[in-house]
Amino acid sequence: MALSTSKIPGGNELLNPLFILNKVGLEEGMKVGDLGCGGRGFFTLQAARLVGDKGTVYGVDVLKSALQSLKSEAEANGIYNIKPVWSNLEIYGATKINDGFLDVALIINVLFQVKEKDIVLKEAWRMLKREGKLLVIDWKKTGAPFGPPVEMRVSKERVKKIAESLNLILLEEFEAGNYHYGLIFKKV
Repeated sequence: MALSTSKIPGGNELLNPLFILNKVGLEEGMKVGDLGCGGRGFFTLQAARLVGDKGTVYGVDVLKSALQSLKSEAEANGIYNIKPVWSNLEIYGATKINDGFLDVALIINVLFQVKEKDIVLKEAWRMLKREGKLLVIDWKKTGAPFGPPVEMRVSKERVKKIAESLNLILLEEFEAGNYHYGLIFKKV
């Protein structure tokens, strides 16, 4: 299904959501978790369009105000297959999504913001089906005139090491943008 990013407001000029979501292979009917979706839910909204009415996207965030904004944004755009889920991803098992339920989990620009990076990845692993995919996008460790301080950024090597400890298989590593890396893992 072709989707124009111009149809959904709140775009992220640094990341191309269609490129990224197509890379992870979103398809009609999938169950997707956008873990740390934020109030604009830009990737949540794009994913919801790609999975269609038979699919569901769970927008997960620790801020109730972000989830309320996401809900309003979805309704304003006529998107009704998004379920907001309030949760602290840094507490294993806290997210009210069943074990082995999701086809795809997205962790986009989240890891630099959390202390318990390993727990966040483990929580994503818990919710993924066998053969499910985990997409991680975060800031490169290189400096930029904007974005989080370099010392807060998480190297892709660290993410790969945590993923390996969870027996996640690295499928692909790619440039998600000028300032971001992308990693796609599969749960085995």
